[in-house]
Amino acid sequence: MTTDQITSPSVTPPLRESFWPRDSSVPLIEHTAGSLLAERARTHAGSLALVAGAHGTGEERRLGYEELYAEARRVAAGLLRLVEPGEHVALWAHNVVEWPIIQYGAALAGVTLVALNPVLRPDELLYALNHSRAAVLLHADRSRDYDLAAVAAEVGPRCPALRHTMSLSTPERWTADPGESSALPEVSPDAPAMLQYTSGTTGRPKGVLLSHRALVNVAKLTVEVAEMPSGAVCVAPLPMFHTAACVISTLGPLWLGGTVLLVERFEPAVVLRLIEREAATALFYVPTILIAVLEAARAGAGPMPRLTAVVGGGANVPGAVIDAVSREFGASVHNLFGQTELAPVLTLTRKTDTPEDLVNTVGRPIPQVDCKIADPVTRAVRPLGVEGEICARGYQQMIEYYDDPKATALAVDADGWVHTGDLGTMDERGVITVTGRIKDLIIRGGENIAPAEIESCLVAHELVVDATVVGVADDRWGETVGAVVVPREPGRPGLREELITYCRERLSPYKVPQHWFFVEALPLTATGKAHKPTIRSSIADGELRPVE
Repeated sequence: MTTDQITSPSVTPPLRESFWPRDSSVPLIEHTAGSLLAERARTHAGSLALVAGAHGTGEERRLGYEELYAEARRVAAGLLRLVEPGEHVALWAHNVVEWPIIQYGAALAGVTLVALNPVLRPDELLYALNHSRAAVLLHADRSRDYDLAAVAAEVGPRCPALRHTMSLSTPERWTADPGESSALPEVSPDAPAMLQYTSGTTGRPKGVLLSHRALVNVAKLTVEVAEMPSGAVCVAPLPMFHTAACVISTLGPLWLGGTVLLVERFEPAVVLRLIEREAATALFYVPTILIAVLEAARAGAGPMPRLTAVVGGGANVPGAVIDAVSREFGASVHNLFGQTELAPVLTLTRKTDTPEDLVNTVGRPIPQVDCKIADPVTRAVRPLGVEGEICARGYQQMIEYYDDPKATALAVDADGWVHTGDLGTMDERGVITVTGRIKDLIIRGGENIAPAEIESCLVAHELVVDATVVGVADDRWGETVGAVVVPREPGRPGLREELITYCRERLSPYKVPQHWFFVEALPLTATGKAHKPTIRSSIADGELRPVE
């Protein structure tokens, strides 16, 4: 195994325009998720690979690489009694030990794993199963207080392609002795590995089809860019149905021959105790998780962790939080940017970046990907420092939006560029700053306002735990700026005026929020981002009342 660290690109800055040519100096590996696990079972047979709770009982299981591979082979053999290679198998469960085992088993069997959010309501599950044409549904019995077994029994008969619906509590139905079946199939790195559904904030969710080559190499390159060492012990609290978890915090440690500590249900104090007990060296995060762990450690809810790397993204991370984690946890904090369609990482900050870059940017592209900032209308490359749409092209981009050629053509242009829908700028070093979403732009009297800039300003205030910014309908301006804030001291007199003054000192006048809403918590997507459609609806319906 080679884990040479990547600290600088092969291209030589400065760039002349907002175009980053791919760094080809780091070769891609020719592996599937299954073949990489097989290799680790040979090279790290006795090393601890996975610690996680079992479905139903919560009993902790500790699997070495040889054991994990053996269990994955049993799953592969079991699945091949039910489906043919190339068919789709859906997994509907929370973070239990069976999740990564089934992920690897599906990879070895050459079937495509359909990763489903365990909070899906019946109609949402019905849509995903029918759209994906899944032949098998493997489901947990319960997730928190949600009866998944009952919903699966209700929905299954309404899915024509679904031949088998099976509970994780009946492994005898979906596992087998590999010796009972013929040899496992050869699986190409270019074969589909996973079907991931987008959050569906507008219209029906789209199914993002991703290859083994994309998943394995993005995970490898991400942990290498973050300079995570071989054998890293990694805390993984993110939901497994999302690529941040089943790719980066699962396949990343696999590449390193490290250990995944899979957290079933995130609780900051539990994470702190887990870090201490297992001598963890790395934590994967979204901002809400990182902030909660930091505050819990400061409050004495558990021992102050000592880590070497903290890796994640998903929304604006307050600079004060990055500084505090770096100082108090002793860790290098790496802020990344990407999306499911890119499997999912495009850029990442490095240890060698300046303090300003670490708190204000998402770093440079990882190797083997072209990146540009383009005019959203003309698609021409923008000058350095000028806002445009972040676009990417490379091995890691999605195969397609499954069964949706129209949506695929809208997202991937004739030259192969994936248009992310995110706005940003690039400097002469290739460092990218995210400025917002095209669809989230607030247009106030003809002025385009990117919420991300205002959000970054707000979360840097010591009295703000979290914040998001949305457009509020206005008869005169069309839209005005509304700030939804989670205050550190609810009920503090004069907080609204204090925040207005703070913003006026740092933002152009037209960007200062005109409407202020204080809440106990923001509604979040499964990946920890503020769910802006819900927030906009709550404001429009009068459920959220402005602070006067």
